[in-house]
Amino acid sequence: MQMPLEQLARHLGRGLARLYIVHGDEPLQAQEAADAIRAAARAAGFGERRVFVVGAHFDWSQLLGATQEMSLFAERQLIEIRIPGGKPGKEGSEALQQLCRMGSDDVLVLVHLPRLDGQQSRSAWFTALDSAGVTLRADPIERRALPAWLAQRLARQHQRVAAGAAGQATLAYLADRVEGNLLAAHQELQKLSLLHPEGELSFEQIEAAVLDVARYDLSRLGEAVLTGQVGRALRVLDGLCAEGEAAVLVHWHLAEDIRVLGRLREAVDRGRPMVAAMREARVWGTRERLFERALPQLDAATLAGLLSAASVCDGLVKGLRHPGWPADPWQSLRRLVLMMAAPLTGSGHRHGRLALRA
Repeated sequence: MQMPLEQLARHLGRGLARLYIVHGDEPLQAQEAADAIRAAARAAGFGERRVFVVGAHFDWSQLLGATQEMSLFAERQLIEIRIPGGKPGKEGSEALQQLCRMGSDDVLVLVHLPRLDGQQSRSAWFTALDSAGVTLRADPIERRALPAWLAQRLARQHQRVAAGAAGQATLAYLADRVEGNLLAAHQELQKLSLLHPEGELSFEQIEAAVLDVARYDLSRLGEAVLTGQVGRALRVLDGLCAEGEAAVLVHWHLAEDIRVLGRLREAVDRGRPMVAAMREARVWGTRERLFERALPQLDAATLAGLLSAASVCDGLVKGLRHPGWPADPWQSLRRLVLMMAAPLTGSGHRHGRLALRA
């Protein structure tokens, strides 16, 4: 049974299930969910905890045997199964399905998994786990939801920002400095609780205390570009450069978005429904909303210009030069990002044409 993370505390207050699965690639969310389950288990009398880490040549019979053994130190035991690779193998698949059928009131099982792909989430072993227990997915907090998340965390430590636009600006500033790194965000918020008393925090207090601990990935760059967030897109690009990301890889992701937009534009102009066009272009999940928003603002001529610019930039990131373009690969990527984002800012076609001529 799938359950949103925000409902976990209420669920645990009503009682424990026999099996929990925590999966996803957001470590803070996963850690806090597991900690809450462990605390509830201790309160319910699960006095012994055993941890099994699944690796090469793991003995699944040992795990199954442990679920049937009487605890030496307590009447009830918590068994944690960590599968870092997310693939238990054939023997593990059979063992996990058997584990789901064995259920005991004296054994609580907590399974830790990384982010799962579509094939893994449809596998027999994961389907069995999900049917037998409570599944919690720990996903990264999207940038647009991050200010509200930060405000909630501040409220937990009895702190807050100013009301109205000033407070929203403060939260946006804080979000920019912790985006993509919730563990560090948690530490920065704890720092604020140590430095300042309960109550309202000013922008100056937060600016002086919080480090820039944001971590960026290529998906965040694409999201910022496709939503016309020029400042954020350039900040993510600078972050990727500082973190040592390969300029060639960054260019490939930007150029691929342009190519996909071009295919979508062509299909829609021929009368193809948007949904069908996105399926054919293999646009899935959250990217559907991004492309659906961006495409109406980009005509065929604009996309042809962007594709030509991406071709020039391709040579620049590989060491070639081109008249009128910066020789530095990251500066050329910066120009390409500006050209892509300008037509999507909502500032009108005039800005888009200026960017395309830049």
